[in-house]
Amino acid sequence: MRNHIERMMAAAAIGVLLSQTALAQGPFKGWLTPPTVPTEIIVPAGNTVFLRGSATGTQNYICQSSQSGYFWKFLAPQATLFINYQLGRNEVSQQITTHFLSSNPIEGGTARPTWQSSSDTSIVWGKAVASSIDPAVVAAGAIPWLLLQIVGAQNGPMGGSALSQTTYIHRVNTSGGVAPSTGCSAPQNVGALALVPYTTDYYFYKSTKQ
Repeated sequence: MRNHIERMMAAAAIGVLLSQTALAQGPFKGWLTPPTVPTEIIVPAGNTVFLRGSATGTQNYICQSSQSGYFWKFLAPQATLFINYQLGRNEVSQQITTHFLSSNPIEGGTARPTWQSSSDTSIVWGKAVASSIDPAVVAAGAIPWLLLQIVGAQNGPMGGSALSQTTYIHRVNTSGGVAPSTGCSAPQNVGALALVPYTTDYYFYKSTKQ
């Protein structure tokens, strides 16, 4: 019984160490490389990838009307990012970040896609600066791949900077998330919400001068 408890404590300690390493240096430091992407969304020179998270969540839409008819308007993302690693014979999934829409105080409250660290609550706001729907890489029925530039960042309340060092983010390997093709065609549909499941990988970059 004692040996079993000691093994459990050791595994927990290793898990904490791996988690801290992942958050501070990027998961799998030493082999984490940027994804292969279409030329239009390549990250500018002078930036290096330091963190990757696999996201599961929804792309949220609201039914709106205009003079030309009815349409689904994108509202916001809502997702959780994880890293996965082996701990002995087990595969561990560790939450690292939440993803949502919030006001960017650096831009006077402009609503931007937001990523917040689950460890130190450091936070960044991003702006899409390029996208790709290249069918050679983007799956059918999936939202585009994106290059986002960071337009606001804050350390956590204790000075943590797990995410605030970010300069660019890639959204790649997308599946799902596209607005529905039905359900928004009549006055009674206006205001209806559609929470469309999606998955993707987010790659976080920082300046090589840091």
